[in-house]
Amino acid sequence: MLGLKLPTDPRWVNLVEKNIDEILTDHAFCEQKAASTAISLIVSFPEFPELVDEMVALSREEMGHFKMVHDRIKARGRTLGKYRKDDYVIELMKFFPKGGDRTSQLVHRLLYAALIEARSCERFRLLSEQLKDPDLAEFYRKLMVSEAGHYTLFLKFARKFGDRREVDQKWEALLEYEAGIMKNLGKKETVHG
Repeated sequence: MLGLKLPTDPRWVNLVEKNIDEILTDHAFCEQKAASTAISLIVSFPEFPELVDEMVALSREEMGHFKMVHDRIKARGRTLGKYRKDDYVIELMKFFPKGGDRTSQLVHRLLYAALIEARSCERFRLLSEQLKDPDLAEFYRKLMVSEAGHYTLFLKFARKFGDRREVDQKWEALLEYEAGIMKNLGKKETVHG
């Protein structure tokens, strides 16, 4: 369903289990960045009312997820920790050229967002299936379902606002590029890295 060209090495879950606090902190910041992305799309493309409506709802949902993760961090007697860069997203954002017309800019941003959500969904599925902590596994199962919905939402909008054939070609090329990025990641207890 997700179309990812290179699945995550299942041993990644072993890294996560050795330091749950790190993955939770990284995950919290990912949720905050997802909310920021939705808000940024509202600010950048206010002329698309359907997009604006969906991004308002998405930003609320993502901040709700942030709170859920933050509550888990606090329940473990920890604090959020420092913001960290997402090497995966930094590399991913190099794929499409900067500039272009507004439609291309919008489509590119939507495709990036769709892919980030797809990879998150795939990672959360692994966590839900392999974590030894049943409560945490169930937590990630529920979030996996949500991430799948976000992935399809962004891809749907990219196809709606761009030429479907061209968007699908860009999507396939982005998936191939992302597989190359993933060959060098998966060695840290982060959601994408």
